[in-house]
Amino acid sequence: MTSSYKQYPIGVAGKPWGDDEKQQWFTRQVVKRSYALEVESKLKQLHHEVIQYGELSYSQLSTTYPLYCIKIGNQDKRLPNVLVTGGVHGYETSGVQGAIEFAKSAASKYQDNANIFILPCISPWAYETINRWNPDAIDPNRSFKLTGPSQEANQAMAFVASLGVEFLMHIDLHETTDTDNSEFRPALSARDAIEQKVWDIPDGFYTVGDTARPQAEFQRAIIQAVEKVTHIAEADPDGKIIGARCEQRGVINYDKKSLYLCGGFTNAEYVSTTEVYPDSPNASDAICTQAQVAAISGALDYLEAKGLI
Repeated sequence: MTSSYKQYPIGVAGKPWGDDEKQQWFTRQVVKRSYALEVESKLKQLHHEVIQYGELSYSQLSTTYPLYCIKIGNQDKRLPNVLVTGGVHGYETSGVQGAIEFAKSAASKYQDNANIFILPCISPWAYETINRWNPDAIDPNRSFKLTGPSQEANQAMAFVASLGVEFLMHIDLHETTDTDNSEFRPALSARDAIEQKVWDIPDGFYTVGDTARPQAEFQRAIIQAVEKVTHIAEADPDGKIIGARCEQRGVINYDKKSLYLCGGFTNAEYVSTTEVYPDSPNASDAICTQAQVAAISGALDYLEAKGLI
């Protein structure tokens, strides 16, 4: 990490945002792509069951956003359960497209061994505006707690709880992008009036395990599967990735429950957050999507090899 970010164009240095600043931020956001065309239309083409589990409605918006779950397998109560989540941060495109592509092209391989639930796009407005936050300037991925401030997190958690099952595995699909430094972390620094150090964007894929349940072999299996598709991020000169100690090649850990991250809201024994790097000159949209598919498949292959699914 190096120096702090420059002052963001909204707000006053050293003063957290109030409602006026958040409204200013919201009015700057522009729809840049279509949830209906890029997500919903693809869900309709799947040969798996797709159900609507909720709907997002904001006073600032004239439209609502339906939320979907893809159900893979026969939902046999004797089988272990797996959760895949994508699009918690809507701007992280391959998390959404990778979840859908896995359902389309790879999920059938595992449908007799596990019940798989996929929430492909938890934050549809953020997907359309290519954003990290929701319309209230809240980061859903710091909001996975009871009665939290994010509709996106609340509805995802409520749906998963309604299933009434325990999960063996939860994999949450993300990206780390150059815009983290150019837009999203500067906005965070301004919103909260808390200095954020500029971090080095890692060039390549990495995973974030859970400090409380790191499962090093499981993380390694994901890395090995993904490196067949794209390159793996190396640690910086301090042995860190985005400020966290590198536990092994391409793997860091966060205390996910205390941070209220999506990857921490279940009690799954095997948990991982994927981080794809879409801004690499050696990457493409297709490579990033396939990296997410490889990560999910590699995780499931590991559980299968261990006799757990």
